[in-house]
Amino acid sequence: MGYEDVYRRSIDEPEAFWGEEARAIHWHVPPRQVLDYSKPPFRRWFVGGQTNLCYNAVDRHLPERADQLALVAVSTETGTTREISYRELHRDVNAFAAILLRLGVGRGDRVVIYMPNMAEAVFAMLACARIGAIHSVVFGGFAAHNLALRIDDAQPKLLIAADAGMRGGKVIPYKPLVDEACAKAATPPPKVLIVSRGLDPAEPKVAGRDEDYATLRQAVGDEQVDVAWLESNEPSYLLYTSGTTGKPKGVQRDVGGYAVALALSMRTVFDVAPGQVMFSTSDVGWAVGHSYNVYGPLIVGATSVLYEGLPFHPDAGIWWSLCEKYGVRTMFSSPTAIRVLKKHDVDFIRRHDLSKLRYLFLAGEPLDEPTAHWINDALGKPVIDNYWQTETGWPALTLLPGLDMKPVKFGSPGFPNLGYRMKVIDEGTGAEVGPGEKGVLVIQPPLPPGCMTTIWNDDARFLSSYFSHFKELLYSSLDWAIRDEQGYTFILGRTDDVINVAGHRLGTREIEESVSGFPAVAEAAVIGVNDELKGQVPVVFATLRQATEEPHERVRAAEGMRRTVEQSLGAVARPARVYIVNALPKTRSGKLLRRSLQALAQGADPGDLSTLDDPNALEEVKKALQRGPEAGN
Repeated sequence: MGYEDVYRRSIDEPEAFWGEEARAIHWHVPPRQVLDYSKPPFRRWFVGGQTNLCYNAVDRHLPERADQLALVAVSTETGTTREISYRELHRDVNAFAAILLRLGVGRGDRVVIYMPNMAEAVFAMLACARIGAIHSVVFGGFAAHNLALRIDDAQPKLLIAADAGMRGGKVIPYKPLVDEACAKAATPPPKVLIVSRGLDPAEPKVAGRDEDYATLRQAVGDEQVDVAWLESNEPSYLLYTSGTTGKPKGVQRDVGGYAVALALSMRTVFDVAPGQVMFSTSDVGWAVGHSYNVYGPLIVGATSVLYEGLPFHPDAGIWWSLCEKYGVRTMFSSPTAIRVLKKHDVDFIRRHDLSKLRYLFLAGEPLDEPTAHWINDALGKPVIDNYWQTETGWPALTLLPGLDMKPVKFGSPGFPNLGYRMKVIDEGTGAEVGPGEKGVLVIQPPLPPGCMTTIWNDDARFLSSYFSHFKELLYSSLDWAIRDEQGYTFILGRTDDVINVAGHRLGTREIEESVSGFPAVAEAAVIGVNDELKGQVPVVFATLRQATEEPHERVRAAEGMRRTVEQSLGAVARPARVYIVNALPKTRSGKLLRRSLQALAQGADPGDLSTLDDPNALEEVKKALQRGPEAGN
């Protein structure tokens, strides 16, 4: 069956479709009802079924693939590689679960995990899943204030932290951040478990609270821990989105629906079968890290490559070296990472044997065409954009090479994924727009399995944040989109990233796409700033493929960007100012901090910068603003 037929069945006969897909995972007790949608938009999938994410990811593979690699944890920061079989993963996860039980963690208790991409972070996540605890992974090195907010919302029984992380060879101690967060939190965890890598030998212990992982690991030995069989709709984990205002939102995921959705996506979207290898470059603290570093590959019986380090250290070929060494079939990264690699010689890719690599998937932000063309030409492999959110948990728009590979159309993530009832609608009337017309991308509930079930302890916020934007009950993605005549969807940017220039509504994403089409540009961010005459005007911050301090070369490049935008989008979209910088401020997950750029450009407070990846980038922007634009007024 082709995509159209399978998709139509997933929409028209969801209970029959998902009932069949549920067979891909192990159920201790089979579901008695596939879907309960008696309280829209809340829904419950696989009601009454009992299962466990850890059992599906580890235990059930032991009879056939105990000696197969389950996890390869590579750190170019610490210079270590750990190759872990399914048998070894089972042993270490059981030991970690035994430690959790000794520290008083039980079913339904929350555990905050504050660690980088290291094997023990995966053990901790799976150990929580094994005993029915709810994990909440917070990106390692996150600011203490933000960690404290998440602690107070989740109210964990335990916080697990590495002693330190590393970035670019620099040690980032975590323990002082943990101590500060616990001091700031209204409800600090009674216990803190420190997993030491020997990076911060001076980290002090808090008597009665702090425990040492190595000591407890030795004490529990090879202790076995029984699996807790959870009803399908019990919470599996919380993953906090930063949010623009107010406290962070704890996206709550279920157990059974998530497992079924990941099993389906590993087969149809990522085309990975048992025994094959997937390499996701994400951090475990992000949604992609949860779904496609940890749970997805392991649920399907594949090997997952987990990487800690920069994409260009020791050189820009490190990722491709790992692909060659481990025979990676499917790789998953971000447009930002590829734009970083774009600054390096393409030989760093071509000198490696990538004959086993079939696909490169990119997500996290819209993929601009120049970057897509560059990596496609460099690899000679299909480069597949895909669109999803922390809230969806797995791709919502994508191509499905494991089912029916449609032609890649650069600039578009493709078609609605199986089970997603998606429309592009007029923001005012709520009516579906025609091909080529801009509207808001929405999902008609019930949301498919794997998507968020609610916001932790806040059903009202779940409704107001996602389902209150239109008269009809619809999930708003808060993204602008266009569908073409063939049904391909194009994401134009956030509905709150719209510039109103003299009555003309322009998406910042559209202008960024155009600016990136200028050959000298490596990366660009477009913001709208207030203007007395036009209301708002577009302003560009850009990095060049070949950095230069020569003023005339920078001016020439900036003028070229303005001309390119005018030629492709018209004079109304021509940037009022262009600033050339050596780096753009981004989060550690690679997303551009456009709101902070906008605030700085208008002399306002840039807001929470705890997720900033490189503080020097912010200084670059400040210097550029003081210096003045290379082009414009």
